Amino acid sequence: MHADVCFLLCACFLCTGALQSCSKSRSKRETTRAERDLHKPGSTLLMRSPDVTKAPVTKSEQLLKLDDHDFTMRPGFGGPAIPVGVDVQLESLDTISEVDMDFTMTLYLRHYWKDARLSFPSNTNQSMTFDGRLVKKIWVPDIFFVHSKRSFIHDTTTENVMLRVHPDGKVLYSLRVTVTSMCNMDLSHFPLDTQTCSLEIESYAYTDDDLMLYWKRGNKSLQTDDKISLSQFLIQEFHTTTKLAFYSSTGWYNRLYINFTLRRHIFFFLLQTYFPATLMVMLSWVSFWIDRRAVPARVPLGITTVLTMSTIITGVNASMPRVSYIKAVDIYLWVSFVFVFLSVIEYAAVNYLSTLQERKERSQNSRLPCTCGMTHPGQMMMSSSYSEMDMMTTGNYGMSELSDTKQEQFLVHLVMDNEQGAQRPAVTTSSTLNIDTHAIDKYSRVIFPGAYTLFNIIYWSIYSQ
Repeated sequence: MHADVCFLLCACFLCTGALQSCSKSRSKRETTRAERDLHKPGSTLLMRSPDVTKAPVTKSEQLLKLDDHDFTMRPGFGGPAIPVGVDVQLESLDTISEVDMDFTMTLYLRHYWKDARLSFPSNTNQSMTFDGRLVKKIWVPDIFFVHSKRSFIHDTTTENVMLRVHPDGKVLYSLRVTVTSMCNMDLSHFPLDTQTCSLEIESYAYTDDDLMLYWKRGNKSLQTDDKISLSQFLIQEFHTTTKLAFYSSTGWYNRLYINFTLRRHIFFFLLQTYFPATLMVMLSWVSFWIDRRAVPARVPLGITTVLTMSTIITGVNASMPRVSYIKAVDIYLWVSFVFVFLSVIEYAAVNYLSTLQERKERSQNSRLPCTCGMTHPGQMMMSSSYSEMDMMTTGNYGMSELSDTKQEQFLVHLVMDNEQGAQRPAVTTSSTLNIDTHAIDKYSRVIFPGAYTLFNIIYWSIYSQ
């Protein structure tokens, strides 16, 4: 029995050794075949690059020696100021707001500096590019936008931040930012104005003794897209400047400026403001050609033009900031309003003088002798002091209001005036007034358009420069 067990154990041991030797020989043959295929010309194995992420390489933190340095301090601490170059690529100029006195733009902000602590050995002299995760572990310039109201770094689909480190320690730090900044506008020439706005960049903590901020390529450091345009403004110029800013409690700081000049398009305001106001003024002149006795025609026309001008002025001021000075559009609208208002006053004067004339004629006619026995008073000829237009417009309206006795006295006076015109010059002269109400309308037809035309010439010659 024991002999059988020993025999079985020996047989199993021999079979196991045979299987292992077979597997070793098979793997050896496959390795030899793979090496032979690898050296064949045109083999796909030669074209396949190795996966370096699976190779035992050094981590970026270890390669840059982040744990060996204190990156809370600026490079070269205790020595001269570190130079930080800046350039900007303007992506879009979004909005310009007169009410809020600000503008919004999107830009790529890039910083260039050298930090010897980030140098690393490299045989190929190739730079390493990182995303925003490494930015929090090293020193970067603390740049901020002066007078900014709102700003943010874009984070779709990831945070739009790029960090590129070269073997000699040179660093490029780029980020995509949208900023809303203040712009002090002078609206005294609105809407014929030209505005200059500035985006100011400055270090928050480091004075000029520690950090020297400068434009990397001078005026060429600002790059703009030719497709940038605004609906209300024409972009005339972009340029850069550099100045020093002083704070009494902290010291002097380098400040970079992005200046741009905008000229407002006038065509929109011509259609929405100037043309309607001019037409309302011209419409008020129509009343000078309407008969002075047509009160229902002239009074509503004057009131309508005055109310329309008030609506135009209110609409323009509703979309503007409440500034304490007069704008160019205010001058034009208020002068136009004065012309419309004066046309209403002109008719009030004409109507008042006409009323005085009628009252004086009635008082004179009440003292004439009686004309009893006249059978057809309506057929009598009117005095030469009344024109044909007065007869057509009044008809028998004035005579119907008089009593029978006054009608007879009035008509006898007319007949005696026709027969004895040469003998009684005093009566004819006394029956007419020295003021001709028609003359006021005649003069207004010339004076109002002439004065308004002269105002337009002076206005546009001053503000269109």
